[in-house]
Amino acid sequence: MVYGCARRRALIDALVARLAPRRPDPALEALVGVALGLLLARAYADHTVVDQAVVAARAARALRPASGFVNAVLRAFLRSADTLVAACSADPAVRCNLPDWWLARLQQAYPDDWAGIVAVQAEPPPLVVRVNCRRIGVAAYLERLAAADIAATPLGAAAVWLHRPRPVEAILGFGEGLVSVQDAGAQLAAPWLEATAGMRVLDACAAPGGKTALMAEREPRLDRLVAVDIDPKRLLRVRENLDRGNLRAELIDADAGAPQSWWDGVPFERILLDAPCSALGVIRRHPDIRLRKSPSEIDKLPLIQARLLTSAWRMLARGGRLVYATCTVTRSENRDVIGAFMAGTPDARVVAADDWPGWPGFGESDGFGRQIIPGEAGADGFYYAALLKQ
Repeated sequence: MVYGCARRRALIDALVARLAPRRPDPALEALVGVALGLLLARAYADHTVVDQAVVAARAARALRPASGFVNAVLRAFLRSADTLVAACSADPAVRCNLPDWWLARLQQAYPDDWAGIVAVQAEPPPLVVRVNCRRIGVAAYLERLAAADIAATPLGAAAVWLHRPRPVEAILGFGEGLVSVQDAGAQLAAPWLEATAGMRVLDACAAPGGKTALMAEREPRLDRLVAVDIDPKRLLRVRENLDRGNLRAELIDADAGAPQSWWDGVPFERILLDAPCSALGVIRRHPDIRLRKSPSEIDKLPLIQARLLTSAWRMLARGGRLVYATCTVTRSENRDVIGAFMAGTPDARVVAADDWPGWPGFGESDGFGRQIIPGEAGADGFYYAALLKQ
């Protein structure tokens, strides 16, 4: 219910503003908003939603006096639902469920693609799993799914789309470590490192660990695989992902941008920097992002990304490769960060996007890396750039 309401939050807020004589207090507004979200989704009979919203208000001591208000607002909406929705949706920000500032930036950055991006981000995401090809082949996994009458489609070298969403514990092979939940776009991170046996590999900003596990799966004979994250609670997720797949990596609770506190001084041949970002490429998975981000917060991120990139570069061996990745679509966090870094780093060379082996053929090249637009080939929005240290 919460996810559904987050996907319609702008419309719900606009409806509450029209239906209520004055803005309700937060708890009451939340209750009315959830009920409106259910009515908009037509998930249940209208009278059931109204009845249960009133019951919920009466059950909460602070809201009990407002139970009549809840009933009146919801019934007023039902009497003129189509008219109210049409009037509110005349506002582009409401129609797109985006803040005005983000819609304007999106239209400026992607004048030809912004409407498609908005449409994709409004929909629930596909459930995509990554097959642990060391344990089971994609074809064999698809056969197991078919035997269990589970509809699925392969999306890439190890990506499989399960047509019907289900809890992770109900995913065939998840508990055995045969598959992990990971978007098809996120699965593209590890291959471009081209890590081979005997290499020292660093996964900077590693949590929740999907890419760490992917690297461990692809090459179990690494000399050392180090996963660093500044959030100890999220680092526990990395351990859980590794343990479920019986995979090995060294976890370090530290700031990847301050290696003097944890790095042993021995360079890494491969580094994946999955930089913290605005995450505007994965809104369909996390619809609350559009409610929590602000322009000032996003504008500060390139400085953080540049600091992490500079620190990671110092830890990279000569001849080594660094892959910079984000799950956003803002050029300020992607192309501009890499462009500025290249301008000030004479020993860095871009691996031309066309030279990446096995790239599946989507994503727009910008001269430094590739930007995957949300929904392209079923993937979320990701950016990748690969750099060599000369």
